Amino acid sequence: MRLTWAQPEDLVAHELVALAEQGAEELTLESVARQWQAAGGSLQPERSGASAQAADPQLRLVARQVLAQLAEVDTTDPAEPNDWADITAQIPATPAAPGQSVAADLDRVAGAWWGRSVGCLLGKPVEKIPREGIEKIARATGNWPIRNYFTAQGLPEDVAARWPWNRRSAPTSLVENINGMPEDDDLNFPLLALDLFETHGDALTTSDVAQAWLANLPGGRVFTAERAAYRNLLDARAITETGACETATHLNPFREWIGALIRADVYGWARPGDVLAAAKLAWVDARLSHTRNGIYGAMWAAALCSASLVAESVDEVLDAAESVLPPASRLLEAVRSGRTAGEDLREGRLEDDEAIDALHAQYGHLHWVHTLNNAALIAMAVAASNGDHARGIALAVTAGWDTDSAGATVGSVLGALTGKSGLDPAWTDPLHGRLHTSLPGPQTHDLDHLATRTLQVQR
Repeated sequence: MRLTWAQPEDLVAHELVALAEQGAEELTLESVARQWQAAGGSLQPERSGASAQAADPQLRLVARQVLAQLAEVDTTDPAEPNDWADITAQIPATPAAPGQSVAADLDRVAGAWWGRSVGCLLGKPVEKIPREGIEKIARATGNWPIRNYFTAQGLPEDVAARWPWNRRSAPTSLVENINGMPEDDDLNFPLLALDLFETHGDALTTSDVAQAWLANLPGGRVFTAERAAYRNLLDARAITETGACETATHLNPFREWIGALIRADVYGWARPGDVLAAAKLAWVDARLSHTRNGIYGAMWAAALCSASLVAESVDEVLDAAESVLPPASRLLEAVRSGRTAGEDLREGRLEDDEAIDALHAQYGHLHWVHTLNNAALIAMAVAASNGDHARGIALAVTAGWDTDSAGATVGSVLGALTGKSGLDPAWTDPLHGRLHTSLPGPQTHDLDHLATRTLQVQR
């Protein structure tokens, strides 16, 4: 069996990239890379998490030794702290003072749940397909620019063979087979967060999140950083009160990837208008599996969702969310870069392909599930949409990185701004109001009921 996101020989190349991105000393990384390559290891990070061939026992042993060396490399940066106190010491005053949550309208909360589902569903069948393939599929089926869910009807065999659908998603996420929102980790995590918040409220701890994972999530249904953290929990790695949690740092080259960002929406919906409170809840959750910009991505997403329930424009939402980020962080730089491209799109100074080209030129060296490139894309799509839900989710998916996750977050923000009543029935009708899940308990949830539950946990 080839286990993705966990085999030592597959982690080395990803760890080298992660350390370089975090500013590790170049000569040290080059020395370790030469050692690993001389032993027969690959320096090419696996796109899907596991190499095609099993490693021999000797190479796996070397991989463990190399990873132990890399664990000693120091990448501490005061500009990108992990502790909440250190983070808040750097950020400016927030637009909504702590404790100043405001009441949100049920239609807007429902719009957030429905909008997130629609955006996720649009991106599901083309997850892992690069932007070139997404365009080829869409053009071949008369869906370019993207204005509807994907379909296999009329898709030429050569295009389908060159760009195969996501194996897990195609049976439930194409026009011809959609019957409700299918199960997806981008919706499982919000369901779990809602359960957590109903139980613990503001007293939520990182250990509470860990216990909920172990009780509700099989290891095979979490990925990248979450799978690493899950393994570390079973290995009794520490969840500390200060500093980075060992569950997030041990053998986890995915610690700045997008996983924490996709878990954060409910924390924003639970604290509408209070972006700092929303960000702190997301920080509590994110630190189980992530560090630095991985944590900031979750804080930013929660702040986006918090602001989107009470703001009147995408610029208000983006301004509010930026205010919770450390000012010298790479995430804030990425978000602002994406936002600028989105504003250029909105004002007609750029075409879609030009804006996406610019983001790929800046962040295309990162894995398609990294936080920085996807956050830049989310910011671009939100800014460019000017509140148009369909425009935003189509742009997020067109770019071809983490299509379902980026589509989900953009859909969540714009759905909240628009409200359920403002969403196009062509997108929402195929959901039939149903959300499927693999979590224990009911296998199907009513989206409107989830909105009501969310409204009830708001102050």
